[in-house]
Amino acid sequence: MRVLVTGGAGFLGSHLCDRLIAEGHEVICLDSLLTGRADNIAHLQRHPRFTFIQHDITHPFFIAERVDWVLHFASPASPKDYGAHPIHTLKVGALGTYHMLGLAKAHGAKFLLASTSEVYGDPEVHPQPESYWGHVNPIGERSCYDEAKRFAEALTMAYWRQHGIDVRIIRIFNTVGPRMRIDDGRVFPNFITQALKGEPLTVYGDGSQTRSFCYVDDLIEGVMQVMAWTPPEGADELARVFNLGNPEEVTILELAHLVKEVTGSRSPIVFRPLPKDDPKQRRPDITKAKNFLGWQPRTSLREAVERTLPYFRHMLGLSEQKGGN
Repeated sequence: MRVLVTGGAGFLGSHLCDRLIAEGHEVICLDSLLTGRADNIAHLQRHPRFTFIQHDITHPFFIAERVDWVLHFASPASPKDYGAHPIHTLKVGALGTYHMLGLAKAHGAKFLLASTSEVYGDPEVHPQPESYWGHVNPIGERSCYDEAKRFAEALTMAYWRQHGIDVRIIRIFNTVGPRMRIDDGRVFPNFITQALKGEPLTVYGDGSQTRSFCYVDDLIEGVMQVMAWTPPEGADELARVFNLGNPEEVTILELAHLVKEVTGSRSPIVFRPLPKDDPKQRRPDITKAKNFLGWQPRTSLREAVERTLPYFRHMLGLSEQKGGN
């Protein structure tokens, strides 16, 4: 198949490009490189089935060649990034999704929206099933990302209802692994970077808030399973939405101690005020993915930390023996 991946030079997008190339598909990677990195796809640039196009999808885009799948992963995704680019984040969720749905419609392609657990906001239901509508502040500091993704979901389903586009939506919970930006501001890269550099690990609030962390290889397998799945005849819109994440829930303080243990760091843990609208709990209900796709994560959080460490050591210019002590 010929597959177009937006945000293909980003953390998740680049791993998705790898998987698609490995399975024999042709990949067209679109990325503005606002938050993506050319280094993430450097190893693919000379591959005969890989094409990189630097393009901002808030502007129209069309390709004449056949496209079988459109996988829409483009968006700033960390609070640091969408906090710095709030209007652009909203435009990517609105205009970018509109342009990519139009492309899918023109080619009769399957369309996948990479949405987020942030559509659930600070949830009042725990764990969060796909049927939960969320508890979101529409005018808060995080709303540029939350509402961009909620609008993108609404637009995706409108194209399904009005134009019959074959769509799927995945709500991605925290995913970790190599190629995360060490400075993207999220807790997992923050802790590993701080531990390896021997700096204090910064915990916001008292550290009792919970998260769940899915290793990137497990997440990409889930994406492929979603794309291979065919919704039952007559199924409603909810049948096309899947949570993808790891239900292994830990507190932020537990994560800090785990990172210290795995890295061998003697860094202290320091506490800072909790950011506004920071969710208190975040854990996916993946019952649907288990039942319909036969998918569930295989990698534990400890394994995820261990597998990510070599990449962070490399990015920080540290040897295996150095860092954290």
